[in-house]
Amino acid sequence: MIQTEHLFLVPASLELLAAAARNDEASLSALLGGVGIAEQWSHFPEAMDWMHRYLLDHPAETDWWSYFIVHKTDMRLIGTAGYKGPPDPEGRVEIGYEIADAYQGQGLATEAAAALIEHAGRQGGVMAVQAHTLAEENASVALLRKLGFKFMEEKIDLQDGRIWLWQKNTGLEQP
Repeated sequence: MIQTEHLFLVPASLELLAAAARNDEASLSALLGGVGIAEQWSHFPEAMDWMHRYLLDHPAETDWWSYFIVHKTDMRLIGTAGYKGPPDPEGRVEIGYEIADAYQGQGLATEAAAALIEHAGRQGGVMAVQAHTLAEENASVALLRKLGFKFMEEKIDLQDGRIWLWQKNTGLEQP
């Protein structure tokens, strides 16, 4: 588990992902120690089933996928954050994050993303952290800039259209 000032980032085990994929809030709450569940804690519920099936085949990658974000004071599940897989051969990992609407605008996504960056930097061989955003000025772009990410390039994604790639180096030297 990763802890920050306001958050617990709980690694998404197979049991947690299965409960989330079934939309079984009672089981999800119980597995997280009895926390409440915020409305719209996940904006991408279909991803839970995909991650569950993926981790069934790749259990060693659990730490490089999703984390459930629990607000410490409210003891409520408020979102997810994580990596989109282990580091690539060049030592890059990609992060993503989502926060329930009622908890947005409080710096919690920034806090979760910063924790992921710090966690990745402590892992051997991670040279850079990347993120993609829609190709427009938005809250995610502001968050990434605040955390020191640099714009790298614009790409075309088959599902999302134009997207921007952002990167922050971890400061490690290439071996």
